[in-house]
Amino acid sequence: MSQVLTLDHAPAGRPDRPGLIAFLTDGGSEIALRDGLADAVAEAFDIRRGGIRAAVAAMQKSPTPRVLIVDVSGEEQPLTALGHLAEVVEPDVVVLAVGELADLDFYRALTRGLGVREYLPKPLTRDKVALHLAPIISGNARDESGVLGGQMTAVTGARGGVGASTIALNLAWHFGVLARRHTVLLDPDLHMGISAFLLDLRPGPGLRLALETPERIDALLAERMAVPAADRLHILAGHEPLDKEPTVADGAAGLLLHALRRRYNFIIADVPFRAAAMYRELFRAADQRVLVMEPTLASVRDVLRLLAIPAAAGQPRRATVVLNRAASAAGLSRRQIEDALGQRVDVAIPNLPRQISNATVLGEPAVSRHAGFRTAIAELARQAAPVRLLDGAAAPAEAARPASLWRRLMGGAA
Repeated sequence: MSQVLTLDHAPAGRPDRPGLIAFLTDGGSEIALRDGLADAVAEAFDIRRGGIRAAVAAMQKSPTPRVLIVDVSGEEQPLTALGHLAEVVEPDVVVLAVGELADLDFYRALTRGLGVREYLPKPLTRDKVALHLAPIISGNARDESGVLGGQMTAVTGARGGVGASTIALNLAWHFGVLARRHTVLLDPDLHMGISAFLLDLRPGPGLRLALETPERIDALLAERMAVPAADRLHILAGHEPLDKEPTVADGAAGLLLHALRRRYNFIIADVPFRAAAMYRELFRAADQRVLVMEPTLASVRDVLRLLAIPAAAGQPRRATVVLNRAASAAGLSRRQIEDALGQRVDVAIPNLPRQISNATVLGEPAVSRHAGFRTAIAELARQAAPVRLLDGAAAPAEAARPASLWRRLMGGAA
């Protein structure tokens, strides 16, 4: 059970020292690890079935690998067990851990108190492994000493009308309202963006001013520019006249993101993929790229083009693919789409035209009205969430529902 892997950062050492050994307690984690490391490295590594105790027993008798992945699932005293592991391995080993706990204090105890380089809560996914473990193993991990704040996820539609804006909105709602993390939904389309519109909010000129004069941006100003949609969810959008073209300064998107990262745990950006420098900058700056398609040949073609764009530094090598309106009567089947793409669809969202339309009319997110849609968005959130923010799910909060969008359009109360 080996995979090709290269430990580019590892110095030439004893020939008896393995590159990587992993101890995992379940088959799903093994598959995720193999898939997540497949594109990153190239030297045989060993996956063994077992947890932290199996790792301790093996390391007492075998040479210490340069990288050791251990599973602490089911262990009543994982910190104690990791302490025992430290007694039997060489001090320069890179230890990566996985387990069932998704708690910030536990994460800190492992990574700061015991010297574990990284910890991933289960269930593992290919993207989690590729994003958080592969760069460490291959020696391409970011220097995070100067990184402030949270993760930016870019949600991009393969083409117009596939539902990317709706999915971006509901993903942001999941993080900000249901999981109660400080979240901002960034809609950079100053003319035709609909994120604020879908929640019956009125954006001001703040985003345009920030993009025109980015040297004035700081974390406080970035927050003031955003419109609150709920206690921990803000919307940063624009609504500029169609006959006026704002002048976006060079590097404005990067400076804006830097300020937003200092204020918010999650930045969900609804990024159109059009020939504009700002959109390309946001797409490349994302920690996670989510590509939204519908079951049509045109969507398949354009997703293939987007997947062909090389990943930027720190991004997973493959973007997360979301099939919206899955199983619609006139569309391609999921199997046909996966055969055409040459890879799996990561998240499939059912075709719910009536429910999505009703949510839009009411000016509220679809996740609050349909369990199937909510389940799909929760799965997307699980794949997109960074490890450091998975500190246990807070009790879902009920946000104040906005007034009906239909009444607003017809001139009624807002």
